[in-house]
Order: sequence, then C-alpha cells, then structure tokens
Amino acid sequence: MRISAVLCGFLLTAVFALAGCATPDRAKPATTSSLYDRLGGMPAITAVVDDFVGNVATDTRINARFANANIPRLKTRLVEQICAGTGGPCTYSGRDMKTAHAGMAISNDDFDALVDDLVKSLNKFKVPAREQKELLGILGPMRQDIVSR
Repeated sequence: MRISAVLCGFLLTAVFALAGCATPDRAKPATTSSLYDRLGGMPAITAVVDDFVGNVATDTRINARFANANIPRLKTRLVEQICAGTGGPCTYSGRDMKTAHAGMAISNDDFDALVDDLVKSLNKFKVPAREQKELLGILGPMRQDIVSR
C-alpha cells in the first residue's frame, strides 16, 4: 500500500468530517455500510480472490507451497473467509488457521509474500486504501496462527 494513498484517504476523510461539523443543522443520519458492501459484495470478492490465487501461482517465493493444493476448494474457502470476515452473508466452512497450517513451517517471509500478492490484486481492482487497510486489518491477525517458523 502506498503511503501517499493512505495520506490522501486520511485527508479526504478529515475534509469530509470537518465539512460535516461545519453544517450541524443539515446533518444527515450516518449510513454505515459493511466492508463487504464497500468491497462490492460477492462478485468483487470472487474476482479479487481469483486474481490473487493467480498471483500466488506465479510467485516463485511461495508457489511451491501450493503445488498440491486443491485450488477450487482454496478459492471457495478464501471467498467464504473474506465474505464472512467483512460482514457479508457467508459462513466460513474451513478449518481454523492454526489447524489448517499445522506442520507447514510457514515463515514470516512466506506470509509477507502472500500479503504482497493480495495487495497486488486489490490494487489491480482499484480497491480504495481505506478498504484495503480494513481488510488487511481483519486478515493480519491470522499471522500468529499461520506462521510457525
């Protein structure tokens, strides 16, 4: 994620917040949509996951780890996980991250490569910095259950 994009997003948020404070008698009720909705729902999440898995497949840093993976099932679980984690209507049906990655000896470098591949897809689909940050904030804590070396 580029610092300038984050700074720009922060500045825009600050400008809108200040504009709202300047006109209290015309304040409108806040409409809060879920991250799932702001990402574009199931079609957008599915497109990002498809692209992301393609990035992983060509990433020589980590693609060997997925050589024997059931790719259709992996995509399905990733879509479920992102959908559920962002407030969508899905239920994640996969194993917990600690169990799913037990004995795989995944390093911080492996995890970082995966995040790089995800961010590449998010950027390709022009996902705004705010939504990227929120999504990575949801997925990031999984590092402790995935990384084991």
